[in-house]
Amino acid sequence: MNPIRHQTPQAPAKSPKEGTGSVLAVDIGGTTIKGGIFTSTSQQILHRTRPTFESGHTPLENLLHLLHLLRREANNLGLEPQTVGIGTPGFVDSSRGIIRYAANLGWHDINLRALLQEAVALPVVIDHDARAAARAELNIRPHLQDLIVIPIGTGVAAAIITQGRIVSGYEGAAGEFGHTISVPDGEPCPCGQKGCLETYASASAILRRYRAAGGTQAHHTSEIPTLLNTDRVAAHVWADAIAALATGISNLTAVLDPQEVVISGGLARAGNNLLHPLRTAITQRLQWRRTPTISLSNMASRAGLQGAALMALDQATPPHNQSTRAPNRTQLTNERRRPTITR
Repeated sequence: MNPIRHQTPQAPAKSPKEGTGSVLAVDIGGTTIKGGIFTSTSQQILHRTRPTFESGHTPLENLLHLLHLLRREANNLGLEPQTVGIGTPGFVDSSRGIIRYAANLGWHDINLRALLQEAVALPVVIDHDARAAARAELNIRPHLQDLIVIPIGTGVAAAIITQGRIVSGYEGAAGEFGHTISVPDGEPCPCGQKGCLETYASASAILRRYRAAGGTQAHHTSEIPTLLNTDRVAAHVWADAIAALATGISNLTAVLDPQEVVISGGLARAGNNLLHPLRTAITQRLQWRRTPTISLSNMASRAGLQGAALMALDQATPPHNQSTRAPNRTQLTNERRRPTITR
C-alpha cells in the first residue's frame, strides 16, 4: 500500500478538441479516491487523486472536494461535463444510487446519488467499483462472455459476467468476494466476521500482516513480492494471500465456470510473483476440471476509473454518446438492464 499523498502531482491535461463532450468519473478506494475527465470517445484528458481518509475530513467530504475540483478544471478546459460516473465499494443499489453498506468507508444506507447530484448539479450514475472495472475489462475483451474480474487493493471484490451480462444480484451485493470465508475462525474483519478473504489477500492486509509478524524490510505492499527469496516473513504472508485467493477463485470457478479470471487493482502490479503461484495453487484445487485462464489486467488500478467513465458515457444525454459509442459497450449491463435469473 503506497503512502498517502496530498493531491498527487499529475501530468498536464491533454487538450481536447473544440466542442468535445465530456464526463467526470470517480473510483472510490479505501485508500485513495481517483478522478478524471473523459471525452465522449472515452479518452482521459485529466487525472486527479485525493486521499479517502484525510485528517479532519470524511470520505464523503473528500469525494465532494474532488468532484468540485474536476468540475472546475473541466470548465477551465472549455468543457461542460454532462454526467458523473462513480464506482464505489460496498452493497450498491445502482438503480437508486444508494450505498447500503460499505465497511471500509463506514457508510450505511447513504443516498449517494442524491447527495452528489445536489452538490454538482449533474446527473450521477453509481455502481460497485468491481462492476465498473469489469466494464472496462469487457470493453477491451469483447470476445469474452463468461468472465470474473477481481480488483485487489485496500479491499477485495469480484465482478461476475455471465453470458455477457454483469450480475448485480438481488440487493446489488453480488461479488462481495472479499467477505467470503477463507480461514474458518481466522483473523477478525471490519465487517464483523472472522477469516474473510480480504483480511489475508488485500494489499492493505498483506502489509498489515507482514508488520504484525515482525517484518521490517518492506515499507509498502509493492516491496513484499520482491523479498520472497530473502525474507521469511514476506514469503509466509505472501503464501497465505495466495492460498486464500486460490481457494476463493477455485470455489467461484466450480460454481460459475468462467472462461477467464482477471486480477486487477494495485496488487496486479506484482506480475508473475502473483500470477505463477496463483495459477499453480488454483490448478491443484481443481484437479477434477480444467482451470480457467488466469490473467492480470493490463489496466491494473486504472480499470475502475475507466469503467466509471464508460458508465457515465452510457448515461450521457445526446448527441455526445450516440455517434461515438464503442459498439461492444452495448454488451454491458447497467441499471436499466437487469440480468435474468432462472431457478
